[in-house]
Amino acid sequence: MDSTGVGRSEMLISLAQRLRLYKPDHTPTQPTSSSSENPTTIHPQELRSKRAAVLICLFQGENAELRVILTKRSSKLSTHSGEVALPGGKVEEGDANDIETALREAKEEIGLDPSLVDVVTVLESFTNKRGMTVVPVVGIVWDKNLMNLIANADEVDAIFDAPLEMFLKDENRRQQEREWMGNKYLLHFFDHQAENEVYIIWALTAGILINAASIIYQRPPDFQELRPKFWSRSRQ
Repeated sequence: MDSTGVGRSEMLISLAQRLRLYKPDHTPTQPTSSSSENPTTIHPQELRSKRAAVLICLFQGENAELRVILTKRSSKLSTHSGEVALPGGKVEEGDANDIETALREAKEEIGLDPSLVDVVTVLESFTNKRGMTVVPVVGIVWDKNLMNLIANADEVDAIFDAPLEMFLKDENRRQQEREWMGNKYLLHFFDHQAENEVYIIWALTAGILINAASIIYQRPPDFQELRPKFWSRSRQ
């Protein structure tokens, strides 16, 4: 896909053009144009077990606002069951790069057709307490009506979307102060209602979305972020 199609939102076209030029601290799989051009970076075998990728899938809502697709993980899963997450997961054998991982996982979890997603950038990675590197891949769906999302019941209990700008606002947000190895940090919790259910978006997912929203809207959040030290940018 290119970003010059007739009838496409000028806002999305402008955003895609700007994000393609974004240069994070490291760019191991930075795309140059679209998802049809596959980067060839291959992760060494020893890194695969400690690496994951998530898809920040953006589309334009009814009120022209940017929205992001989220999931509620299945209550049957052994880790992070019932929590809100971005589509994504661990790198698997055969994945050439982070983009391929994120798109494959999104298809497996929510039935998102990779051909609908125009990947525009790869953001700085985060590292969790267990040493897992999580790489956010940003993609745009130009026509939301083409999406036919179906939850994989083994992995996902629900699919919903939220306004991306929500993660810069001090509304519907709570925080908890935590400490890790002598360093204090804040955990942010965002309450979002969708289809008569309130979803709590927090921890690493909230941190990734705060960072993405700051980059996309080109402004800091309306609250103090105070990230944990273990979320520091990963070396590639």
